[in-house]
Amino acid sequence: MRKMQDFIVKGKRIFVGLEDSKRTWKLCVRSEGTVIAETSMPAQYDNLRNYLRGKYPECEIAVIYEAGFGGFWLHDLLGGDGIECFVTPAHTVTQAKVNRVKTDRGDARRLALILENNDYVCCHIPDKEHREDRQISRTLSQIQNKITATKNQIRKFLDWHGLNGDLPSGAWKAADYRKLKSLKLSSPLQVCLDAYLRTIECLEQICLGLLAQLKAVSEKDNYRESVALKQSCPGIGWLSAIRFTLEWGNLTRFPSGRHFASYVGLTSSEHSTGETVHRGHITGQGSGPVRGWLIQCAWRAVKHDPVLLNKFHRVWKNSGSKKKAIVAVARKLAVRIRAIEISKQPYAVAVIE
Repeated sequence: MRKMQDFIVKGKRIFVGLEDSKRTWKLCVRSEGTVIAETSMPAQYDNLRNYLRGKYPECEIAVIYEAGFGGFWLHDLLGGDGIECFVTPAHTVTQAKVNRVKTDRGDARRLALILENNDYVCCHIPDKEHREDRQISRTLSQIQNKITATKNQIRKFLDWHGLNGDLPSGAWKAADYRKLKSLKLSSPLQVCLDAYLRTIECLEQICLGLLAQLKAVSEKDNYRESVALKQSCPGIGWLSAIRFTLEWGNLTRFPSGRHFASYVGLTSSEHSTGETVHRGHITGQGSGPVRGWLIQCAWRAVKHDPVLLNKFHRVWKNSGSKKKAIVAVARKLAVRIRAIEISKQPYAVAVIE
């Protein structure tokens, strides 16, 4: 059997679908429209490399796996060993609508099939330095979320014990902290409140350090021009500019502003059939936090750009919703960001005649 398999694939192109998990990898190998092997192995790169080199030494190998918790390190290792590798977004992998059975083995088969049929979408994979710089921004977001969570814990703590802290839902000012520290609490409750406040203080110090690191990253040669162009846009400061740069990468890879708006998740969803056309909320694909940053920038931008403000009022008047209006402004702002990056010309604020 082994000799027959070697004869079938010798010198040919093979397609490997890899379903990765924390402990085990499932592989499906196809060639010339046929499944020639299926296997499972511990989730260690040496096992995968030895299997591919040992079993298919004279073959042209292509591997595909879904983007997920493992990131792109496997792609880097396979590429370093001269093995072609593709990473596809999990939500784009096609399957039959009636399929109600999902297993790792089935996923590996499906990945191998779409790779062989060239029916897949490939992720944009930034280089390792870019991904590591981007992690600073994402870690900052995680720490900021922890601060928000701790503040919510303090509110619930006060409510539970019948203490009216009267704290704002947004950012806290120095007066809010002074109010907390002035509360007259019993010894056990004071210990708990002090623990919460120390946690916030520690997390805020970490945020300051991460912000300093991001500032240094924004001044790197490979980001400086892009950051400066984005900062020329109304409503965008250096922090938003470097975060957008790290998350979006090179915007020239998008063939049009419509494609970029779709990537950001600011295009309308649609469920149409026959002569019936029904458009709904935005698709929301892509990163939710990044889209949130863009919408925050849009709120600031309408105060400085008459054209964007006019867009806001027109959509608001037609829809009756400020939320829809600012989303429309955010979409227009995103399209303009792409345009200035391609043209290498700073943003020009227009005047409505």
